Amino acid sequence: MLTALYPITFILSLSTLIAWFYFQEKQTLSSFVSKLFFGSFLTYLLSLGFSEATLNYKCFVVGRDLFTMGLIASFFSFFRKNTLLFFAMLAGLYGLFASKGGSILEQTFPQQLEDTINVDTEIELAKDGELLVELKSASIITDIGFVLDAYGITYEKAFSPKTTSTLEDYYLLNIPDRYQSQVAAIQKALNQTGLVEWVEQNEVVRLSPLETGSTAKAEKQFGVDDPEVSQLWGFDVMGVDVLYKGLSKSKIKPKSKALVAILDTGVDAKHEDLAANFKSIDQRYDTDNRGHGTHCAGIAAAVSNNGIGIASFAPSNQFVQVTSIQVLSGFGVGTQKRIIDGMILAADSGADVISMSLGGMNSASKQKAYEDVVNYCTKKGAIIVVAAGNSNRDARDFSPANLADVITVTAIDADLNRATFSNYVTDIEMTLAAPGVDIFSTIPGNKYATFSGTSMATPYVSGLIGMLKSIQPDLTAKEVYRILHQSGKDTKAVNETGRLIQPAKALELVID
Repeated sequence: MLTALYPITFILSLSTLIAWFYFQEKQTLSSFVSKLFFGSFLTYLLSLGFSEATLNYKCFVVGRDLFTMGLIASFFSFFRKNTLLFFAMLAGLYGLFASKGGSILEQTFPQQLEDTINVDTEIELAKDGELLVELKSASIITDIGFVLDAYGITYEKAFSPKTTSTLEDYYLLNIPDRYQSQVAAIQKALNQTGLVEWVEQNEVVRLSPLETGSTAKAEKQFGVDDPEVSQLWGFDVMGVDVLYKGLSKSKIKPKSKALVAILDTGVDAKHEDLAANFKSIDQRYDTDNRGHGTHCAGIAAAVSNNGIGIASFAPSNQFVQVTSIQVLSGFGVGTQKRIIDGMILAADSGADVISMSLGGMNSASKQKAYEDVVNYCTKKGAIIVVAAGNSNRDARDFSPANLADVITVTAIDADLNRATFSNYVTDIEMTLAAPGVDIFSTIPGNKYATFSGTSMATPYVSGLIGMLKSIQPDLTAKEVYRILHQSGKDTKAVNETGRLIQPAKALELVID
């Protein structure tokens, strides 16, 4: 309540100070008005003292306000003998307060603003850096210092792309624990400065628990010598036997080796069935304490025809290589900022495909930082493939699955039904389906295991796109989606899943 009095007590204090200067030659009136001033000013100090802001910020406000009051009162004192002019200027001053000054005073303590932004209880924010803020191009971070100081917010540059991008205008804001409940009010205060292009929450992403099961057996023969290829039932429904025959018959040679970046928990770079296809861009990411990233890497780019383990779409290591960027911890936890950092690194490292078997519910209908990084990666020539999610819900409520210009992947079972856990993609533009139930692949320590999830379906699509890009390096996301959609096969719920990828038919469209 006392905090809400701040604008009123400021105006009363200023008004009584002007009156005190005006009546300085009339002792009785001057004495009376001085008492009014000190009473108003005491209430002003109380309202300031009980405001929710840091001590440094309160001291700044007092200094600013005392300077303003003294300057204005002295100016009016100079014209006090010209009564008509004095009261005309006084009317102008109050008119200015009514039009603009009042709103400026109300924004002095931003937490007073009505909280109109809902924070979904299912959304978890990062502990060290809760907000991502994009400044307008001509602004600098100190321009919004009055909001930051009010909450004791510290900041740092959010992103460091190698080439010019709007991502350079983003800052990461760290909110002290005592103001954690006021995130929505802080967002509103930042938006009302007029200096901020965008504010969004830096959300935590957690991997869904991995479902394991017994692996269905493949019924066909694929002509490769990898002993565990019979465990890959998905190769049957995707017609991989036809793909291998087509590659052998056409004797097609790749124009370049495509790089598929796995943004995940890391990858065991020394795994017996990955090492020959692995390219390291940072040794910190070449281990995997959880196994999720290594499992995805095996699906996308396991070494085929090496007499070990499983195979991938490319029958030799001439077409695709895989790399790792760790954006999730060993516990399967990451943040939006860390994921975006990983996407920037992948694009700057020359990735042709960025495979992201991750995501989570988003707190807003628009995630501009994600949109900006997708645009950055696309301009660099990368195609982004993301998992639809494992919540049996609408994927449009999940990021980055709901972003434009990414390819979103659902999971199907051996009967071509949408997997019971898979999100549906009825309202997503570029969607495809791939096997995602009981998928056998690599895990750390030269081992293999069966996992389920849209996480497993995603690298099937990423690996196929990598192979197609090795043959036609200039393929864009929209072009490759058109090829995979046109060549795909209907599932039993195609409106909810998108079409099931058919590698052999896709290859035919690329080499025609």
